[in-house]
Amino acid sequence: MLDTVADDTRAIVPAADHYRPPVPPPVPPEERADPWVQLKHHTYLPHVYRNMIRAHSPRSIRAGSIVAVYDTEGRPFGTGFCNLGAKVALRVFKHGAEFVDEAFCETALLRAVAWRKDWLRLEETTDAYRVVHADGDGLGGLVVDRYDDTLSVEVTSLAVFQRLTRWLPVLHNALGTRQAVIQVDNAIGRIEGIDPRLIPVSTSRSVKIKENGVRYIVDFQAGHKTGFFCDQRDNRRKIAQLAAGRRLLDVCCYTGAFSIAAKLGGATEVTGVDLDEKAIAQARANANLNQTRINFVHADGFSYMRQMIRNNARWDGVILDPPKFIDGRDAFETGVKKYNDLNVLGMQLTAPGGLFVTCSCSGLLSAPDFEDLVVHAAHRYGRRLQIFDRTGAGADHPAFSNYSGSRYLKVIWARVF
Repeated sequence: MLDTVADDTRAIVPAADHYRPPVPPPVPPEERADPWVQLKHHTYLPHVYRNMIRAHSPRSIRAGSIVAVYDTEGRPFGTGFCNLGAKVALRVFKHGAEFVDEAFCETALLRAVAWRKDWLRLEETTDAYRVVHADGDGLGGLVVDRYDDTLSVEVTSLAVFQRLTRWLPVLHNALGTRQAVIQVDNAIGRIEGIDPRLIPVSTSRSVKIKENGVRYIVDFQAGHKTGFFCDQRDNRRKIAQLAAGRRLLDVCCYTGAFSIAAKLGGATEVTGVDLDEKAIAQARANANLNQTRINFVHADGFSYMRQMIRNNARWDGVILDPPKFIDGRDAFETGVKKYNDLNVLGMQLTAPGGLFVTCSCSGLLSAPDFEDLVVHAAHRYGRRLQIFDRTGAGADHPAFSNYSGSRYLKVIWARVF
């Protein structure tokens, strides 16, 4: 009887193809929505390079324009921002046969805000979080972090830059923020055609934030990226839960967020190391703000760890949170070697059975490859890792299924034996 029911159930389930939407017919160039571009190669990636475009509207497309996107056969495929003079000539923000207009982007902004405020309810525990995560929110070229009443905005697209005057009021109104700090990398600005003279200059230098009961100062002038790394928020809370009664070493500590969370979580002693002198000064200021004592050391992390190995030093836990070692494909091999060396040194400073937390924020290094790298480093030097967790960025850093690059942060939690 059970077999009969199972057979009957299988019989009425429609084939997967039945769920697919109808495929629109190809559209000849003279009948296409204007302006348009046609792909040379089929891809659902949001970033389309110049050599991947087969054709475009006969009339010139203004840099930054919204364009209708057609696939290799000329079928309606999506909508995107076009900048034919840039390396990334097309940024597709909506796939599908139905083309959309400017209003779609403002709706996407509000959808991003609602996810953080209404679903995640982040404001119950922090006033610092990512509001817009570029392609992870369908808005490639735009990263927005909220720090108290200030939005820290990182722009990597001309189309986004052109629309900031419309988009920022939408965000301010939805979030209750009052000011914005706009950042455009010089090299990216040149590639995209962003006139540096048009970038607004903010008078905001710094702001104080709260995260899970810990206070930090965000320095917009001297800080990296948007000024603070909200992506590690959940991981800092996890460190605080594991730190009680332990001595910890925090290498590449930047402005001391992991170190301070650990000390406030009950760590008996924390040493933070970073090569950036300004970051160390900020870390000390953050420690003072939280009325806690941490040994911050201005030094190269590699050199410091080698010296500590020679001194036979050991810690109950070691945290490795380096900057991005792989900036591009041409730096892949060099970056992998740096990750390998850093992890080998860190494991040697971890006491037997001690906590080992290692991170990578290089988007070009996948999570499986990063774990393989760390495991091989351990085995090569006679160590074994008891991996008990694998984490990444918080839920305010989502990733769409068609672009794994948004899942850039990898964190491995292990004990070393």
